[in-house]
Amino acid sequence: MTKSAILENVSFNAEGYMSNPDEWNKEVAEALAGEEGILKLTPAHWKVLEFCRESAKETGMSPMLRVITHGTGMSPKEVFDLFPKSPSKKVARIAGLNKPPECI
Repeated sequence: MTKSAILENVSFNAEGYMSNPDEWNKEVAEALAGEEGILKLTPAHWKVLEFCRESAKETGMSPMLRVITHGTGMSPKEVFDLFPKSPSKKVARIAGLNKPPECI
């Protein structure tokens, strides 16, 4: 199944974030990562994604970068290296979450 076929039955809002986080799975994450220019999700990527999904379950919103770095034990540079340019937004999108509140 191609990446685009995986996303065919996933609903997104106008900003490109998943409308229903329950539609998320690892294949969807890999397809979304590809759209964001991340060709392979490594164990470090999954650590961040899984932390963010757990955090969002507890708080009801996508975590900010500071929360991600604190919760994963990674430096901001490490998170930026994994998810270049706009890590909070990319992580939220790939993790099937809403756009983080601090992102415009």
